[in-house]
Amino acid sequence: MPDDARHELPEGGKARRVYLLLRDAIASGAHGPGALLPGEHAMTDTYQVSRVTVRRALDALERDGLIDRRAGSGTRVLAAPATAAMSADMSTLIPQLVSMGQHSARLLSFSYDTPPDRIAREMGIAPGARVQMAVRVRLVDGAPFSHLTTFVPEDIAANYSEADLAGTPLYQLLERSGVVVAAAHQSVSATLAGPEVADALGVATGTALMSLNRIVRDDDQRVVEYLSALYRPDRFKLEMSLSRVGKGSARHWEPVVGDRGAEGAP
Repeated sequence: MPDDARHELPEGGKARRVYLLLRDAIASGAHGPGALLPGEHAMTDTYQVSRVTVRRALDALERDGLIDRRAGSGTRVLAAPATAAMSADMSTLIPQLVSMGQHSARLLSFSYDTPPDRIAREMGIAPGARVQMAVRVRLVDGAPFSHLTTFVPEDIAANYSEADLAGTPLYQLLERSGVVVAAAHQSVSATLAGPEVADALGVATGTALMSLNRIVRDDDQRVVEYLSALYRPDRFKLEMSLSRVGKGSARHWEPVVGDRGAEGAP
Protein backbone atom coordinates (compact mmCIF):
# COMPACT_ATOMS: atom_id res chain seq x y z
CA MET A 1 0.00 0.00 0.00
CA PRO A 2 1.49 3.37 -0.96
CA ASP A 3 2.45 5.51 2.01
CA ASP A 4 0.10 8.27 0.93
CA ALA A 5 -2.88 5.99 0.31
CA ARG A 6 -6.12 7.22 1.83
CA HIS A 7 -7.72 5.00 4.48
CA GLU A 8 -11.35 4.41 3.51
CA LEU A 9 -13.46 3.52 6.53
CA PRO A 10 -16.15 0.89 5.95
CA GLU A 11 -19.79 1.92 5.85
CA GLY A 12 -21.73 1.66 9.06
CA GLY A 13 -20.79 2.52 12.63
CA LYS A 14 -20.45 -1.10 13.75
CA ALA A 15 -18.21 -2.02 10.82
CA ARG A 16 -16.01 1.00 11.54
CA ARG A 17 -15.72 -0.02 15.18
CA VAL A 18 -14.61 -3.56 14.25
CA TYR A 19 -12.23 -2.18 11.64
CA LEU A 20 -10.60 0.26 14.07
CA LEU A 21 -10.28 -2.38 16.81
CA LEU A 22 -8.62 -4.84 14.43
CA ARG A 23 -6.42 -2.17 12.87
CA ASP A 24 -5.21 -1.06 16.30
CA ALA A 25 -4.55 -4.67 17.30
CA ILE A 26 -2.45 -5.14 14.18
CA ALA A 27 -0.60 -1.85 14.67
CA SER A 28 0.18 -2.68 18.31
CA GLY A 29 1.51 -6.13 17.45
CA ALA A 30 -1.30 -8.02 19.17
CA HIS A 31 -1.81 -9.64 15.76
CA GLY A 32 1.71 -9.72 14.33
CA PRO A 33 2.79 -10.31 10.71
CA GLY A 34 1.82 -13.81 9.64
CA ALA A 35 -0.70 -14.28 12.44
CA LEU A 36 -3.99 -15.92 11.52
CA LEU A 37 -7.01 -13.86 12.52
CA PRO A 38 -10.03 -15.58 14.07
CA GLY A 39 -12.65 -16.73 11.59
CA GLU A 40 -15.62 -14.58 10.66
CA HIS A 41 -17.97 -16.65 12.82
CA ALA A 42 -15.73 -16.21 15.88
CA MET A 43 -15.55 -12.46 15.24
CA THR A 44 -19.33 -12.16 15.17
CA ASP A 45 -19.37 -13.56 18.72
CA THR A 46 -16.41 -11.47 19.89
CA TYR A 47 -17.73 -8.17 18.58
CA GLN A 48 -21.46 -8.97 18.76
CA VAL A 49 -22.10 -8.02 15.14
CA SER A 50 -23.30 -9.73 11.98
CA ARG A 51 -21.05 -11.52 9.49
CA VAL A 52 -21.87 -8.81 6.95
CA THR A 53 -20.44 -6.24 9.37
CA VAL A 54 -17.29 -8.33 9.93
CA ARG A 55 -16.79 -8.72 6.19
CA ARG A 56 -17.06 -4.97 5.64
CA ALA A 57 -14.37 -4.41 8.27
CA LEU A 58 -12.13 -7.07 6.73
CA ASP A 59 -12.64 -5.61 3.25
CA ALA A 60 -11.35 -2.26 4.51
CA LEU A 61 -8.34 -3.87 6.20
CA GLU A 62 -7.56 -5.70 2.97
CA ARG A 63 -7.74 -2.44 0.98
CA ASP A 64 -5.27 -0.97 3.48
CA GLY A 65 -2.86 -3.81 2.74
CA LEU A 66 -2.95 -5.06 6.35
CA ILE A 67 -4.39 -8.54 5.76
CA ASP A 68 -4.43 -11.26 3.12
CA ARG A 69 -7.67 -13.23 2.73
CA ARG A 70 -7.66 -16.55 0.94
CA ALA A 71 -10.48 -19.04 0.69
CA GLY A 72 -9.64 -22.17 2.65
CA SER A 73 -6.57 -20.58 4.26
CA GLY A 74 -8.19 -17.92 6.43
CA THR A 75 -7.10 -14.32 6.98
CA ARG A 76 -3.44 -13.59 7.70
CA VAL A 77 -1.88 -10.39 8.92
CA LEU A 78 0.64 -8.78 6.62
CA ALA A 79 3.58 -6.67 7.69
CA ALA A 80 2.26 -3.17 8.36
CA PRO A 81 3.42 -0.68 5.71
CA ALA A 82 6.41 1.28 6.96
CA THR A 83 5.52 4.88 7.72
CA ALA A 84 7.67 7.62 9.15
CA ALA A 85 6.43 8.59 12.62
CA MET A 86 7.26 11.56 14.79
CA SER A 87 7.63 11.13 18.54
CA ALA A 88 7.92 13.78 21.23
CA ASP A 89 8.62 13.65 24.96
CA MET A 90 6.05 15.75 26.85
CA SER A 91 8.72 16.93 29.31
CA THR A 92 10.76 18.57 26.55
CA LEU A 93 7.99 19.23 24.08
CA ILE A 94 8.59 22.88 23.18
CA PRO A 95 12.24 22.41 22.08
CA GLN A 96 11.23 19.34 20.12
CA LEU A 97 8.41 21.19 18.40
CA VAL A 98 10.93 23.82 17.35
CA SER A 99 13.00 21.00 15.87
CA MET A 100 9.90 19.61 14.17
CA GLY A 101 9.49 23.01 12.60
CA GLN A 102 12.56 22.24 10.52
CA HIS A 103 10.51 19.66 8.62
CA SER A 104 8.87 20.86 5.44
CA ALA A 105 5.42 22.40 5.56
CA ARG A 106 2.71 23.33 3.10
CA LEU A 107 0.98 26.67 3.67
CA LEU A 108 -2.72 26.28 2.91
CA SER A 109 -4.00 29.73 3.90
CA PHE A 110 -2.75 33.09 5.18
CA SER A 111 -5.05 35.96 6.12
CA TYR A 112 -5.80 38.77 8.60
CA ASP A 113 -9.19 38.71 10.27
CA THR A 114 -10.99 38.69 13.62
CA PRO A 115 -10.64 35.28 15.27
CA PRO A 116 -13.57 33.18 16.56
CA ASP A 117 -14.95 34.53 19.84
CA ARG A 118 -13.54 31.64 21.89
CA ILE A 119 -10.04 32.16 20.50
CA ALA A 120 -10.26 35.92 21.10
CA ARG A 121 -11.22 35.34 24.74
CA GLU A 122 -8.41 32.87 25.32
CA MET A 123 -5.91 35.23 23.69
CA GLY A 124 -7.22 38.13 25.76
CA ILE A 125 -7.56 40.46 22.79
CA ALA A 126 -10.14 43.22 22.39
CA PRO A 127 -13.38 42.52 20.51
CA GLY A 128 -12.92 43.16 16.82
CA ALA A 129 -9.11 43.07 17.02
CA ARG A 130 -7.49 41.35 14.09
CA VAL A 131 -5.00 38.50 14.12
CA GLN A 132 -2.92 36.79 11.48
CA MET A 133 -4.42 33.37 10.82
CA ALA A 134 -2.54 30.65 8.99
CA VAL A 135 -3.21 27.01 8.20
CA ARG A 136 -0.29 24.71 7.44
CA VAL A 137 0.29 20.99 6.98
CA ARG A 138 3.61 19.73 8.25
CA LEU A 139 5.31 16.88 6.41
CA VAL A 140 7.85 14.24 7.33
CA ASP A 141 9.48 12.33 4.49
CA GLY A 142 6.95 13.97 2.19
CA ALA A 143 3.93 12.59 4.06
CA PRO A 144 1.52 14.77 6.12
CA PHE A 145 1.47 14.19 9.87
CA SER A 146 0.03 17.41 11.36
CA HIS A 147 -2.49 20.12 10.50
CA LEU A 148 -1.66 23.43 12.21
CA THR A 149 -3.88 26.49 12.61
CA THR A 150 -2.17 29.48 14.23
CA PHE A 151 -3.42 32.86 15.45
CA VAL A 152 -0.88 35.65 16.05
CA PRO A 153 -1.64 39.27 17.10
CA GLU A 154 -1.61 41.57 14.09
CA ASP A 155 1.16 43.88 15.32
CA ILE A 156 3.53 40.94 15.80
CA ALA A 157 2.61 39.22 12.56
CA ALA A 158 3.23 42.44 10.64
CA ASN A 159 6.95 41.65 11.01
CA TYR A 160 6.79 38.66 8.67
CA SER A 161 5.17 37.89 5.33
CA GLU A 162 3.23 35.02 3.85
CA ALA A 163 6.39 33.97 1.99
CA ASP A 164 8.32 34.00 5.29
CA LEU A 165 5.79 31.70 6.97
CA ALA A 166 5.77 29.36 3.98
CA GLY A 167 9.48 28.71 4.41
CA THR A 168 10.38 29.44 8.05
CA PRO A 169 9.12 27.92 11.35
CA LEU A 170 6.78 30.27 13.19
CA TYR A 171 8.88 30.22 16.38
CA GLN A 172 11.83 31.61 14.46
CA LEU A 173 9.65 34.34 12.97
CA LEU A 174 8.34 35.29 16.41
CA GLU A 175 11.84 35.53 17.81
CA ARG A 176 12.95 37.54 14.79
CA SER A 177 10.08 39.91 15.58
CA GLY A 178 11.53 40.50 19.03
CA VAL A 179 9.20 38.18 20.93
CA VAL A 180 10.69 36.44 23.97
CA VAL A 181 8.64 33.30 24.52
CA ALA A 182 8.41 32.64 28.26
CA ALA A 183 5.63 30.13 28.89
CA ALA A 184 2.92 28.04 27.32
CA HIS A 185 -0.14 26.12 28.40
CA GLN A 186 -1.47 23.27 26.35
CA SER A 187 -4.17 20.63 26.41
CA VAL A 188 -4.29 17.34 24.56
CA SER A 189 -7.49 15.63 23.51
CA ALA A 190 -8.96 13.76 20.56
CA THR A 191 -11.28 14.71 17.73
CA LEU A 192 -12.54 13.47 14.37
CA ALA A 193 -11.28 14.72 11.03
CA GLY A 194 -13.66 16.95 9.12
CA PRO A 195 -13.63 16.89 5.30
CA GLU A 196 -11.03 19.67 4.79
CA VAL A 197 -8.64 18.40 7.46
CA ALA A 198 -9.07 14.81 6.26
CA ASP A 199 -8.18 15.84 2.72
CA ALA A 200 -5.09 17.74 3.90
CA LEU A 201 -3.83 14.85 6.05
CA GLY A 202 -4.67 12.10 3.58
CA VAL A 203 -7.14 10.27 5.81
CA ALA A 204 -10.84 9.49 5.62
CA THR A 205 -13.43 11.90 6.98
CA GLY A 206 -14.24 10.83 10.53
CA THR A 207 -10.78 9.45 11.26
CA ALA A 208 -9.71 9.91 14.90
CA LEU A 209 -6.99 12.54 15.35
CA MET A 210 -4.92 13.75 18.28
CA SER A 211 -5.85 17.34 19.12
CA LEU A 212 -3.44 19.74 20.83
CA ASN A 213 -4.25 23.36 21.72
CA ARG A 214 -1.48 25.63 22.97
CA ILE A 215 -1.44 29.22 24.26
CA VAL A 216 2.05 30.76 24.10
CA ARG A 217 2.94 33.85 26.20
CA ASP A 218 5.89 36.22 26.19
CA ASP A 219 7.77 37.48 29.25
CA ASP A 220 5.06 40.15 29.76
CA GLN A 221 2.42 37.38 29.86
CA ARG A 222 0.92 38.57 26.60
CA VAL A 223 -0.45 35.82 24.35
CA VAL A 224 1.72 35.82 21.23
CA GLU A 225 0.33 32.69 19.60
CA TYR A 226 -2.66 30.40 19.81
CA LEU A 227 -2.07 27.04 18.15
CA SER A 228 -4.65 24.43 17.25
CA ALA A 229 -2.84 21.32 16.02
CA LEU A 230 -4.27 18.05 14.73
CA TYR A 231 -2.03 14.99 14.39
CA ARG A 232 -2.39 11.66 12.64
CA PRO A 233 -1.99 9.15 15.51
CA ASP A 234 -0.31 6.66 13.18
CA ARG A 235 2.46 9.19 12.50
CA PHE A 236 2.80 11.09 15.76
CA LYS A 237 2.76 10.26 19.46
CA LEU A 238 3.46 12.00 22.75
CA GLU A 239 5.50 10.25 25.40
CA MET A 240 6.41 11.08 29.00
CA SER A 241 9.00 9.55 31.33
CA LEU A 242 7.85 9.21 34.96
CA SER A 243 9.58 8.54 38.28
CA ARG A 244 8.00 7.07 41.41
CA VAL A 245 8.70 9.50 44.27
CA GLY A 246 7.63 10.14 47.86
CA LYS A 247 7.07 7.81 50.79
CA GLY A 248 4.21 5.77 52.14
CA SER A 249 0.72 6.91 51.18
CA ALA A 250 2.20 10.05 49.58
CA ARG A 251 4.16 8.01 47.01
CA HIS A 252 3.21 9.10 43.50
CA TRP A 253 4.33 9.52 39.91
CA GLU A 254 6.10 12.67 38.70
CA PRO A 255 7.32 13.62 35.21
CA VAL A 256 11.07 13.39 34.65
CA VAL A 257 11.84 16.90 33.43
CA GLY A 258 14.53 17.08 30.79
CA ASP A 259 14.60 13.34 30.07
CA ARG A 260 14.58 12.65 26.37
CA GLY A 261 13.14 9.19 26.62
CA ALA A 262 11.10 9.38 23.45
CA GLU A 263 12.66 7.03 20.97
CA GLY A 264 13.11 8.69 17.63
CA ALA A 265 12.37 12.15 19.00
CA PRO A 266 13.85 14.90 16.83
